[in-house]
Amino acid sequence: MIMLALPFRSTWLARNSPARKVPSHGTHLFATTYAMDFIAVRGRRTATVRDWRTLLATEPVERFHAFGEPILAPAAGRVVSVLDGVPDLVARRSQVSRVPYALTQGSRARRGAGGLAGNHVILELADGAGFVVLAHLRSGSVRVRPDEPIAAGQLVGDCGNSGNSMQPHVHIQVMDGADPYTARGLPMSFRDYQVRPRRGGPPVRVREGVPGESEVVEPL
Repeated sequence: MIMLALPFRSTWLARNSPARKVPSHGTHLFATTYAMDFIAVRGRRTATVRDWRTLLATEPVERFHAFGEPILAPAAGRVVSVLDGVPDLVARRSQVSRVPYALTQGSRARRGAGGLAGNHVILELADGAGFVVLAHLRSGSVRVRPDEPIAAGQLVGDCGNSGNSMQPHVHIQVMDGADPYTARGLPMSFRDYQVRPRRGGPPVRVREGVPGESEVVEPL
C-alpha cells in the first residue's frame, strides 16, 4: 500500500473509490485498478449554479468549484513526464448532454494519454515504490517539467476538465511503472485527513485510510 498526502487543499468529494469496489473505474486498463477521483465542493455542492443547463445542456467549467483549484504533489519524488495544452471541455452533468459524449468515448481512447488523462503529470516516488499520475489538469496550468525534483505539497498545476472528464476534478492513481499502457495499478492510501459526516457533527480525523465513496474530505 502506497501512502500519500491528499493532492489538494480545502474540501473535496471522493468518487470512484477503491474502498467501494476494485477495479475502481471498472477496468484494469491504463493501470486504473485503484484510481480515485476527487471533486471540490462547498458543503456538498460541486458548482455555484444549478439551472436549466444542469438538466438539459452542457455547462461552463468556470461555475465549478474545482476548476482552477491548485493540485499538489502527494509525495516527494521526480517528475517523469508532463502533458499540457489539451483544451478543457465543457461540463456535462445532465444525462442529455452525456449521450453524445458517450458516443465519442472510443475516439478519445484512440488519442492516447491526451484523450484519456488530458493534461497530466507523472511522478516517480522518491523511495522508488511507484509512479503517481495526476490527471485532468487545466490547460496551460502545469508548473513542473520532466526530470525536475519535486517536494511533497509542491504545486503541480490547476484542476481542470481536460481529457476523459465530464466535470472538473482531479484523478489520481499509483502504478508500478511509468507507462500507463503497460503498468499495473497499485493500491494507495492517504494520511492525515478528516471526513465530514453527512448528517453534521464534528469531522472525523483519519491518520491513514482510503476515503469511501462520496465521503467529503479535507487534509489536516
